[in-house]
Amino acid sequence: MKTLDQKLKAIAAGKYSPKQFIIADAKDPDMGSGCPGMGPKDAAQPAGPFHSRQDFYADVRDMVEHGVLDIMLASVSTIEAVTAKGAFRKSKVTPAIRANEATDVWKMRGGSYNTHMSRPFRTANLKHIRKFVDLGLYSVTFNGDLDLDMDSLDAYAEFRDDAVANKFRHFLEVFNPNAPEGISKENIPAFVNDCIVRCLAGQAKIEKPVFLKIPFNGRRWMEELAGHDSDLIVGILGGSSGTVRDTFELLHQGEKSGAKVALFGRKIKYAESPRDLVSLFRPVIERDMTPAEAVKKYHSILAQKKLKPARAFDDDMRITEAVLEGYGK
Repeated sequence: MKTLDQKLKAIAAGKYSPKQFIIADAKDPDMGSGCPGMGPKDAAQPAGPFHSRQDFYADVRDMVEHGVLDIMLASVSTIEAVTAKGAFRKSKVTPAIRANEATDVWKMRGGSYNTHMSRPFRTANLKHIRKFVDLGLYSVTFNGDLDLDMDSLDAYAEFRDDAVANKFRHFLEVFNPNAPEGISKENIPAFVNDCIVRCLAGQAKIEKPVFLKIPFNGRRWMEELAGHDSDLIVGILGGSSGTVRDTFELLHQGEKSGAKVALFGRKIKYAESPRDLVSLFRPVIERDMTPAEAVKKYHSILAQKKLKPARAFDDDMRITEAVLEGYGK
């Protein structure tokens, strides 16, 4: 049995502890940014040239083999390619695909699609995908525009019908509004929580997501959503790359506030040593190490491997994401 299924079973039985916390790596940037999504060959030249898809596949396989993850999320084409090469054959990591790509994740060079209100769109064909994977991420963004938000809900309902027909599981990602209509900044966390609860309330068990993936909007709002329904598994997304302290603080604060899943992309991708960074996730989640101690340990590892850190130690110890500041006060 894959570790994801073991943990979901334990959580459903009311036996959650930090050891059941689910960790996922999001390697699906090609679904939003195209060629740059593979990452620059030289970090000092972010405009390219970029790594090839084959280079990217190697990174995916490397993280799967690392053995710390529960889920590897990537585009359909990536998961199909690495699965064909046996990446998941003897692994306890569950493969997952991005099942849709709403327009707010379209970030092609020269384009501005992501600045407009999100519209639903899906390339993935579950009939074909189901041959090699049974789990996917479906993403929705609510902006407060009645017509567009209804379009997003209708598209999600259509996807759920398709998913049930193909015996395909999904987890639901709900972003903060990308172009909010009449929603004040301070009301966004409450708006997102209410949209999620309203959206799920009309779903039968057979069609519900296995868990949620949402931004961490602060302890109050995570506790509200996680405490609303004990059957609801709430997860956090990583957001921007931030400092190393930001990464570990997000894991620590998210889990303490009720999150049981973390799905990070850029925070892993842009690390100097992704495997070593991820290796410290569980000690932080399981409270064997504080976020500050984990930063110190990570920099010690970089020094041992003679890898140059992107930031000086003191800078990497800083919390730079406002939502993480003042925790516990």
